[in-house]
Amino acid sequence: MIMRLIMLGPAGSGKGTQAEMLAKKYNIPHISTGDLFRALDSNSDLRKEIKKYMDKGELVPDDLVIKILKERLGKPDCEKGFILDGVPRNVTQAELIKKMGVEIDNVINIEVSDEEVTKRLSSRRVCKNGHIFSTIYPKPKKEGVCDVCGEPLFQRDDDKPEAIKERLKIYHEQTSKLLEYYQNLIIPVNGEQPIEEVFNDIVDGLKWM
Repeated sequence: MIMRLIMLGPAGSGKGTQAEMLAKKYNIPHISTGDLFRALDSNSDLRKEIKKYMDKGELVPDDLVIKILKERLGKPDCEKGFILDGVPRNVTQAELIKKMGVEIDNVINIEVSDEEVTKRLSSRRVCKNGHIFSTIYPKPKKEGVCDVCGEPLFQRDDDKPEAIKERLKIYHEQTSKLLEYYQNLIIPVNGEQPIEEVFNDIVDGLKWM
């Protein structure tokens, strides 16, 4: 069975966590554009250009997103499906994905309020290797230090108040329009539940689609 999924929801809604859990359950790759961007050579012009947008909480231009995504979807592990997390972010990207010949089976929309998103993102801390912790939950065993690799934890520029505000504005203006674009494929899920309950709701929704 081929399962090609898209995760929708504002930043901080838990898309990445749920995508990882789904990837393990269905044995398909979780493709996060954020991870793809950060994996680029730090000295490359492309990485520097992308970082300028990400640090401001702005969307990376569509042509750059699709260029990197197309290369990733062409790899063998995507033959049985994939989970897209962070793309498409707008209808233009959705159309470009369609023109690539990529069919989408289901779109999971994790619903979380702006207030909850702000609370989650402003408390988030990461290390240089991408491990995520929080000043609320889950806290690291030692304050300011990653449990996994021992590297210092820091607040990303796009998790600071002004950037969060900009990210939410962009989400409501552009990304939310994807709900209409994919209206027949949407599985709505309450993202303000415990992680396992969110996951169970997603799996139940997929069974009925």
